[in-house]
Amino acid sequence: MNVLIIGSGGREHTLAWKIAQSPLLNQLFIAPGNAGTTSLGENLPIGITDFEKIAESCLSKKIGMVVVGPEAPLVEGIFDYFKKRDDLKHIALIGPSQLGARLEGSKDFSKAFMLRHGIPTGAAATFSKENLEAGLSYLETQTAPYVLKADGLAAGKGVIITSDIEEAKASFKEMVEGKFGDASSQVLIEQFLKGIELSVFVLTDGKNYLVLPPAKDYKRVGENDEGLNTGGMGAVSPVPFASKEFLKKVEEKVIKPTISGFQKEKIDYKGFVYCGLMNVADEPYVIEYNVRMGDPETQVVIPKIENDLLEIFDLLAKEKLNEVALKIDERFATTVVLASGGYPETYENGKEISGLNQENENSLVFHAGTKVENDKVVTSGGRVLAITGFGENMEQALKTAYERLGKIHFEKGYFRKDIGFDLK
Repeated sequence: MNVLIIGSGGREHTLAWKIAQSPLLNQLFIAPGNAGTTSLGENLPIGITDFEKIAESCLSKKIGMVVVGPEAPLVEGIFDYFKKRDDLKHIALIGPSQLGARLEGSKDFSKAFMLRHGIPTGAAATFSKENLEAGLSYLETQTAPYVLKADGLAAGKGVIITSDIEEAKASFKEMVEGKFGDASSQVLIEQFLKGIELSVFVLTDGKNYLVLPPAKDYKRVGENDEGLNTGGMGAVSPVPFASKEFLKKVEEKVIKPTISGFQKEKIDYKGFVYCGLMNVADEPYVIEYNVRMGDPETQVVIPKIENDLLEIFDLLAKEKLNEVALKIDERFATTVVLASGGYPETYENGKEISGLNQENENSLVFHAGTKVENDKVVTSGGRVLAITGFGENMEQALKTAYERLGKIHFEKGYFRKDIGFDLK
């Protein structure tokens, strides 16, 4: 089978690395890919939402399956585009329909879905510029900390949490007046849930599902979870505080009603469901859904799956996920992101990266913001690499990851030295 992966980040490199191991694979293509994916398949210089060029490549390359990595193509309706074209219908597409993708594309839609299906979540109300005064009044009825969320896609940066009511009001005004563009034309003011955050990932064919290993990521750029929000600076899996009993509650109270909700609302959903959870006194509450794997959580979750991932995707496309017996590597996996200095604000690209070829059997290096330039691998993004380490415990896995990271260098590279600090 010829497979096309859409995307260019660490998530897509990880998926490419795993799929490339499958005996079912004939040729692998990645659009647009990065420097890391060049050794696994052929990179195609196509934008992730250029559906026409993606379709042309699928037909010319005889693609049998498309795996969509990031959220933007899903929210813009790539699944529906393929299903509406007779010449593309035969191609399996891993990712939900545009309606299903609204679970990530609209926080308001997502919250309403949870409430309709009795899925535990914090209380919230949605406001826009048109009812700004009502939003300000609603804020005054809430207790600190105040949580503001942009309704639309804001690259993981559309959430503001503050204990200062005046700062909350000012932030609310900035958001509805365009701080995050169209993404914050509507803003959710949400109840703050006090607990520990984690992510549980599900792969579903719309009726059957597989629960993948849980993970915890670290969003803040600074150590001790200080500083600006980022796309993620590191992750660990499994999560020590997520007991079997807690994960059973997640399955019963979150996963089953979510899949049931897809069926009741006739949402065509074949792909990943990312449940962003808060463990509140050992009870799961959903903070948000994403409709794809997280990044950098992919870099610790996917390597723990011992099955042939392409075979799993093939069964998913045929609505036969119930035939999969998931096999999981019981070791701990941790990943640390090496970012460009200045990220998530202004940073420089084009820095040569050294030390990439020093292999270690208990570590993996996944590329994100990289490209090949004059036969050299250089930086081309904020999050540049994710270094994943494995071990019998979290400390050992982190030691391996940091040792491998210490051999990689580029000018002004930055990483957090405290990933997993709150779990030790």
